[in-house]
Amino acid sequence: MLASRLLSILMLLQTRGRMSATALAAEFEVSVRTIHRDIDQLSAAGIPVFADRGRNGGFALLDGYRTKLTGLTQPEAETLLLAGLPGPAAELGLADILSAARLKLLAALPAHVQPGAERIAARFHLDPAPWFRVSDPQPALQTVARAVWSGNALKIGYRSEGDVRSRKLHPFGLVLKAGGWYLVAQSQSGEKTIRTYRVANIVDVEILEETFARPRSFDLAAHWEKSSRDYERGVYRGHADVRLSPKGLALLDLLGPYVKAAAQETATPERDGWMRCRIPIESPNHGVQELLRLRDEVELLGPPPLRKLLMATLADITRHHKPKRRPE
Repeated sequence: MLASRLLSILMLLQTRGRMSATALAAEFEVSVRTIHRDIDQLSAAGIPVFADRGRNGGFALLDGYRTKLTGLTQPEAETLLLAGLPGPAAELGLADILSAARLKLLAALPAHVQPGAERIAARFHLDPAPWFRVSDPQPALQTVARAVWSGNALKIGYRSEGDVRSRKLHPFGLVLKAGGWYLVAQSQSGEKTIRTYRVANIVDVEILEETFARPRSFDLAAHWEKSSRDYERGVYRGHADVRLSPKGLALLDLLGPYVKAAAQETATPERDGWMRCRIPIESPNHGVQELLRLRDEVELLGPPPLRKLLMATLADITRHHKPKRRPE
C-alpha cells in the first residue's frame, strides 16, 4: 500500500506540478503528517522532490525530472487497454490516436504480459446505445469536442421545442449517457448559468476565436451527478399511492430505477403480502400509462383525480374491445 502510494504521489507531481500537502492528503485520504513522511521517503530514495513554503507553497519535482513508468502489472495493463474499445472514441474522432497509443503500450509491455493484455479487446465490447435504437446522429460532436479541449467559446444553433435559437457558450465538458452525447456549458446570454445541451440537437456550430478560463473548482463528474439527480426529481412532479403484489414489485423494473428506488423507500408491508407505497409520476396521463404496464399486480389508491382518470381509461379500453354484434 505504501509503495503504491509513493508511486502515485510521484506520478501526480509529475503530471500536475506543485501540490500542497493538504491536497495530497485529500487525494489519498491520509493525514498531512503521513504525506510529509512519504515525501521524506521519496527524497531518501533519490527522487528530486523539494518543498516551497508559504501560502502558495507545496511539493514539486525538480524542473525537467521525469521517471519511466515501470512495474506495470498485467491487470493494470488490461484495464488501460479498455481505452482502445471502439465506439465513443470514434465518434470523438480519436479512433486512430487511441489505436496508435494502444500499439505503443503493447510494445512497451514485457513479453509475458502482452498476450493477456491483448485479450481485453477481443473479449469485451462497449455498445452504449439502448436496445431497439441506434445512437443519435452527432454531426456537431467533433467540433464541440475540439472546443471543449482547446477552451474556445462556441456559437451554436440549438433546436428546442421545434425552434432553433442561437446561443453563445463556454463549453466545460462532454458526457456520454445512454448512447447520447451531452454538452455541459455555461451560457453567455442572460444569466450565465451552467446548463446541459444534447449534442444531437445542435444543428450548426462554430468555434470562436475567443477563449475562456475554465473554473478551477468545476468538477464535471460531480456536476453531472448532481444535475442528473435534479433532472430526475424535476421530471417526476406528481405521485401515485399504490398497493403492489410481490410480482408487481418485480415489475417496477419496467418503470425505471428511480421509480423503483422511491417505491422501496416508502414501502409498507401488509398482511396479504402486498406492499403499500408511493411512486413518482411525471403527469396524470404518464402515470396512467405507467401503471397499466403493471397489469393487475397494482391497485391505485390515490390521488382521487388520478384514480378517476385510470378508471376512465380502463372503461375506454373495455368499450373498444367489446365483441361487436353482427347484423341480423
